[in-house]
Amino acid sequence: MLEAVTALGSVFFDPYLLFLIFATTIIGIVIGVLPGLGATTGAALLLPFTLTMEPVHAIAVLATIYVAATFAGSITAILINTPGTSAAAATTFDGFPLAQRGEAGRALGVAVVSSTFGGVVSVIVLCFAAPLLARVAYEFRPPEYFALTIFGLSMLASISAGGAIKNLIGGVFGVWLSTIGAERVTTIERFMFGNYELYEGLGFVPVMIGLFAMSELLVQSKVANQALEFVKMKAVQLPSREDYKKIWKTVLRSSGIGTFIGILPAEGATVASMIGYSEAKRWSKNKEEFGKGSIEGIAGAESANNAATGGAMVPTMVLGIPGSGTTAIILVGLMVHGLRPGPYLFTEQVNSVYQIFGSMLVANIMFLLMGLYAAKIFARISLVPINLLWPIVFALSVIGAYALNSSLLDIWIVLIFGVLGFFARRFGFAVAPIAVGLILGKMVEVNLQNSLKIFNGEWWQIFTQPLAVFFLILAFLGLCGPQLFAMYKKSRMSE
Repeated sequence: MLEAVTALGSVFFDPYLLFLIFATTIIGIVIGVLPGLGATTGAALLLPFTLTMEPVHAIAVLATIYVAATFAGSITAILINTPGTSAAAATTFDGFPLAQRGEAGRALGVAVVSSTFGGVVSVIVLCFAAPLLARVAYEFRPPEYFALTIFGLSMLASISAGGAIKNLIGGVFGVWLSTIGAERVTTIERFMFGNYELYEGLGFVPVMIGLFAMSELLVQSKVANQALEFVKMKAVQLPSREDYKKIWKTVLRSSGIGTFIGILPAEGATVASMIGYSEAKRWSKNKEEFGKGSIEGIAGAESANNAATGGAMVPTMVLGIPGSGTTAIILVGLMVHGLRPGPYLFTEQVNSVYQIFGSMLVANIMFLLMGLYAAKIFARISLVPINLLWPIVFALSVIGAYALNSSLLDIWIVLIFGVLGFFARRFGFAVAPIAVGLILGKMVEVNLQNSLKIFNGEWWQIFTQPLAVFFLILAFLGLCGPQLFAMYKKSRMSE
């Protein structure tokens, strides 16, 4: 425990790491206020540029991008009625109406304080929950990990965007993509078509850049000339004593909700913010104010979406199952830098783990200060013409992909998956399930193979393991639970 606390505190005494967090917080806020980019796209763009860094510094940069961009989405949500990230969509419901009444500074003040509190709470929970979960995960063997990854894939059905069926199709497609390359046991070549650069499979980094950054570029190209309504603001105002009295219960409740939602595999800040907002309305004594400029609505959405960032890191680091689209990229960063996600990370790399946690804590403090004193400046960045912004994104995508292995194939992968992601979005498919399926697909295959070795090919023996059965039941309920509940409800109504 002492070692963990020392590692956590060492972040505050590392000038270079503090500088990286400071610079990345600025970059994260800039990315967050630019509609269409968001934390996932930003992390995908920066991932190749972190490969030359020390492992802790690299993951700290990606985690900082995550928390800073998630917060920054609220700035444009309030001032121009356009959420910088999907996680800030619920903030527009009350943030922009409040800004139109001339209270933009008050709305941003509530958003900044709520975001910071939610983020800090989630990091504290992360520090305590992750090691406890890691101890449980020590008992996991290949059958349990196989069942756990199946459960993680089943959770794709509950991601808000796209719908259950389309998300599951995307997840299955991602699993298929994970089979490209030589099979690790038999070395049989699968879907390589004579291209031996694919022997090790598809590279995670170019796929992520293509799915998130390049596809977003193509989507945003359709709204290049869209005019934005900007609400003027003098300065950000800290919440008054009366404001605190109104929102403190909401902030506490939504912070807990956001952290819990974040811990669930494949969920994330967007789902957390929507639930946080709806619960704030449910428990409010002033329901009629919601949608017209309620500070409770802003506090509920913002504390929940930022709390989800720390929560999403729990399954990512302990189990190797991403808690959101952005943590899928962070997971790739962990693997690329040799930090093997799982319970052993908390025994073999304790210092590294808690330095990452400390970096997230520092990032929350930094965006609090920047949000209070520089939100007006950052908001102006959102007015940068899209036809200037996206060529820069395209160049960064290509440079980042090529710099990884100096391979033209990686550039082609970025372009192909950019087009694939564009058409997926166009037909109502979310791209995050594809990324999650690609990552978890390898885990499913490896753990199934190892399970079959343990049981001498008798696959049904997996169902004799209590913990594996538990996760498989959860997966079944995640997939079929809503339909079974609907059928039950329908039968009760017909009686």
